[in-house]
Amino acid sequence: MGKLIAIEGTDGSGKETQSRILLGRLAAAGVSARKLDFPRYGKESSALVRLYLGGAFGKKPDDVNAYAASTFFAVDRYASMKEDWGGFYAAGGLLVSDRYTTSNAVHQAPKLPEGERDAFVSWLFDFEYRLLGLPAPDLVVYLDMPVEVTRAMMRRRSAETGAAADIHEADAEYLERCRAFALGEAAKLGWSVIGCARGGEPRSEAEIGDEVFGAVSALLTERP
Repeated sequence: MGKLIAIEGTDGSGKETQSRILLGRLAAAGVSARKLDFPRYGKESSALVRLYLGGAFGKKPDDVNAYAASTFFAVDRYASMKEDWGGFYAAGGLLVSDRYTTSNAVHQAPKLPEGERDAFVSWLFDFEYRLLGLPAPDLVVYLDMPVEVTRAMMRRRSAETGAAADIHEADAEYLERCRAFALGEAAKLGWSVIGCARGGEPRSEAEIGDEVFGAVSALLTERP
């Protein structure tokens, strides 16, 4: 089997940028890898994700319960594996994923009372990794960006592109809950956490990229 690296973080934390930088760094080091992106907005399997994030099922994230929302994203991942990268991974390929199952943990568990969150995460990982047969990540890199910084970045992006915020991006209180929960899970599950801001401003992409590459290099040089 191959290896899978998940790049995580709340909305606007730089996941797409850092996963792209990482692929370039790996290629320069002679390491072949493929990039995954979730959700796959251009694919039919993401239809329920698009409806959910677009507000068709409620205008706030909490309007759709954690278990239901998680299945929307999980089905898209399952279809991706079957249609695209499952054979590559089975043959020993390296995958770098911009969001993965761990995004369901970060963004859905905080909808639940604190006493129910551990049971949800256990259910989620069993559902996706055992019942659906998706591979568990070998490394999760969590890009920790303060919500006030990500919100400012998303506002600039929206002004430049004209893209409207989805129901996750538009809810600052929800994003704060997600970030707090993610940092707790990272400590429990051994995720690699990279601080992406200093003094209320984002660190440089290159500086963050160096830390991401360092964490991935350590994984790839581990003895079996």
